[in-house]
Amino acid sequence: MTLVLGIDIGGTATRAVVTTLGGTRAGSGRAGAANPVTVPAAEVAANLTAALTEALSTVDRAEVGAAVAGAAGASRPAVLRAAFDTLGVRCPLHVVGDAVVAFAAGTDAPAGSVLISGTGAVAAEVREGDLVRTADGLGWLLGDLGSGFWIGRAAATATARALYRGAPPGRLVELVCAEVGERAGDPFVAAVYERPPRELAALAPLVTTAATAGDPLALSIMDEAAGHLCRTLAGVREPGDRSPIVLAGGVLRQCLPLRQAVHDRLTAAWPDAPLRTAGPAEEGAARLAARLLEASSRRRPARS
Repeated sequence: MTLVLGIDIGGTATRAVVTTLGGTRAGSGRAGAANPVTVPAAEVAANLTAALTEALSTVDRAEVGAAVAGAAGASRPAVLRAAFDTLGVRCPLHVVGDAVVAFAAGTDAPAGSVLISGTGAVAAEVREGDLVRTADGLGWLLGDLGSGFWIGRAAATATARALYRGAPPGRLVELVCAEVGERAGDPFVAAVYERPPRELAALAPLVTTAATAGDPLALSIMDEAAGHLCRTLAGVREPGDRSPIVLAGGVLRQCLPLRQAVHDRLTAAWPDAPLRTAGPAEEGAARLAARLLEASSRRRPARS
């Protein structure tokens, strides 16, 4: 049996899946963040190895014919290749941008747009498996507007301001204070600054919870995040474009208030474009690996 390996290297988690050429799962694994842009090299290596070890534990590694990994740090594949070598995986490895695998996880169309909001945020135009152009994806320090990190930071900022004003705490402020462990202005701010910046993304689900309950502050953060994301997409997509738009990333998939706000804006801006929600990115990567393997087989000369 020929198998393929798909890997999603994210800023929050690393997921790997082994499937048949038809997409049936044969193994899967999950570990912590392994994005080489934002995570220390030793942590990257450990998490990649853990996710791959688990995914490959139920299959014959010699049957894996191709692998595709999607990562924001696609220009740094050496650490991934090192993990493959350590685990004895000998198949060809293709490292592509996370937008490419996200698009493949949402549609079989050859061209269109993908809008991702996970720990980070990026929009891209994709054609025939290649990135044509991108917008944002600049990381937490320079961009990622509307991402899980951005939403978490907005929640922390709004909470700090509410505490200093002495305003009665709403649902969002209560949730964030409980998570941070402080309920007064100065101690709250100090506690937030003691955390690694990327951990602010962990506050994003609290905004989802509060927004679902109708908290006005949380709803305003979601609306602003939706505006950022749609403006980012407009940077890579022409008016009147009818190709598919794929919504991807853990935040857009799991946060119904944000996904609905984005959906409404996109439907108004591109009324003739199909809107799709991506499945798991590692499955999109496995789908690309299967396509590459099948294309390679077609190019291979037949034996006489």
